Amino acid sequence: MSDRLKQLITPHIQDLGGVLARRLLPSDTLALVGPFIFFDHLGPAVLPPGKGVDVRPHPHINLATVTYLFEGVLLHRDSVGSVREIHPGAVNWMTAGRGIVHSERTPDAARSQAATLHGIQIWVALPAADEETEPSFWHHPASELPMWEEDGVSFTLIAGTAFDRTSPVQIFSPMIYLDVQLAPGTQFTLPSDYSEQAIYSVTAGLQIDGVAIAQHRLAVLHPGAAVSIAAESSARCLVIGGEPVGERIKWWNFVSSRPERIEQAKQDWQQGHFEQVPGETEFIPLPETPAPQAQPM
Repeated sequence: MSDRLKQLITPHIQDLGGVLARRLLPSDTLALVGPFIFFDHLGPAVLPPGKGVDVRPHPHINLATVTYLFEGVLLHRDSVGSVREIHPGAVNWMTAGRGIVHSERTPDAARSQAATLHGIQIWVALPAADEETEPSFWHHPASELPMWEEDGVSFTLIAGTAFDRTSPVQIFSPMIYLDVQLAPGTQFTLPSDYSEQAIYSVTAGLQIDGVAIAQHRLAVLHPGAAVSIAAESSARCLVIGGEPVGERIKWWNFVSSRPERIEQAKQDWQQGHFEQVPGETEFIPLPETPAPQAQPM
């Protein structure tokens, strides 16, 4: 392993109703990378006709969820009244703040035939000063995101700032969330712009400082390390990172800097104090003890 690689994280894998989820964060050895506290690589999964994803309404507090698809479509609904389909290349950023409830489902129109779902679901921990902000939802189509190509490498800046460009997606602390596609034989240098950074190998064929990285690995970098990322064959990776937000407690779908806030959220969900999602009648009950790898989106 390169001396610039701090650790290499292998995912936990779980079948979520026909969709394989590879969970990289939190891992057994690492809780956060910058503000990123949760990282799931979903699919690719082929959903047969008549079937689809049905993540029933469930709550979040003190975080933001970020959905980014490579293939497929999902319909987002939430308790602030948002109803929005997300398609490949677009970004759904939902700020939970003091509390929000949402569902994620395959739209009815997409259930009539076999369909592929493939994407990334991320949670970002909010800074302590913003944990109780008002809940909100923002959708950004792919056309709004900074995209550029350099020497055979294509970049899409999903959120944050990188290479002197800034995404329009609202954020609460300094961060980078970058989608990179490399043609065979190309490379780029990732500067050490943030205290914590990691590179996720969506595909095989990736090298970091000459070290081959297997598919579906999260390569966590040492602070201050600029690295060369190259492709032996066509390859894709995601870069995540940012400045630390401090320690966080995570229980089920709840994240907070304060243990008492987690306990309050448990009571609020159990007693029906969260606002409901218009048009939804189902919900996910509060678990007695969350399974280690069973959180919904």
